[in-house]
Amino acid sequence: MSTSSTEPLYVCGPLASGKSALAISLCLELDGEVVNADPFQAYRGLEILSGSPHEETMAKAAHHLYGVLEPQEECSPLDFYKLVTPVITEIQSRGKRPIVVGGSGVYLKTLTHGPSSIPERDDALRAKFEERTNEDIFAELKELDPEGAAVTDPKNRRYLIRALEICLLSGKKMSELKAEQFKKFDEITATLTGLYLLWDNDNSKQRISSRTMQILEKGGVGEVQALRKTASATARKIIGFSEIEDHIDGKLTLKECHKGVHTSTRRSAKRQRAWMKKESWVEDIMCPFAFDEKVGSFREE
Repeated sequence: MSTSSTEPLYVCGPLASGKSALAISLCLELDGEVVNADPFQAYRGLEILSGSPHEETMAKAAHHLYGVLEPQEECSPLDFYKLVTPVITEIQSRGKRPIVVGGSGVYLKTLTHGPSSIPERDDALRAKFEERTNEDIFAELKELDPEGAAVTDPKNRRYLIRALEICLLSGKKMSELKAEQFKKFDEITATLTGLYLLWDNDNSKQRISSRTMQILEKGGVGEVQALRKTASATARKIIGFSEIEDHIDGKLTLKECHKGVHTSTRRSAKRQRAWMKKESWVEDIMCPFAFDEKVGSFREE
């Protein structure tokens, strides 16, 4: 791992996997600064619930974009991309290496590869498809994009509508747009470096259970209580928000709330893992590990 590069190094992994501790070590070794890539940890007032690093941790190296959004603000993948990208560029301009921590799914994909050139869904346009048959939609798709129609299942209504929607909104063939994007993404992928922290099943369960109890006992309930009426739809997606609301309303005991948050966290970790398996640029790191500063690589402890 080069110590002179200013290209971003992405540190990914589920909650309680040790990303913050590794990021600090990497910053000290690679002359880097930590950049938050988790939109939930960007919210002010939800630091405990979102698992943001503690103040003493952030004091060990420069940290950016933690607690910078008001809980009432929405934050789409594109919003987050626009927030994070200038910070990464500024760090690079000073000869430092951005250590980009966290992130999953479409938020991370947008951050690493840029916004998609394929149009988003249009509900008004889709409403016009409601009275049309699959055969009718497929016929129009075949006329506008024969190549795309050839690889689209004419019986799969959802795929048909999406394919035709892309053609109509972009004015281009869906097949050409996707081919262009795949080529662009492949070129970007070749430039990326990322790490994904993995624990065995038993250790993962234990770490998540411990972190969940800390959230419930050390302020997470108070955070939700204070913001439940004003938090944005994005902020409310933080794992544990809905379960803690149910606990506050008397629908769940503390024990049941703990179980619910633990289960939600585990499911999120599985979804994230499934997503990351598709990202060839991310290297799996089995924990616990040690970072060997002399050679700039990892070894299992």
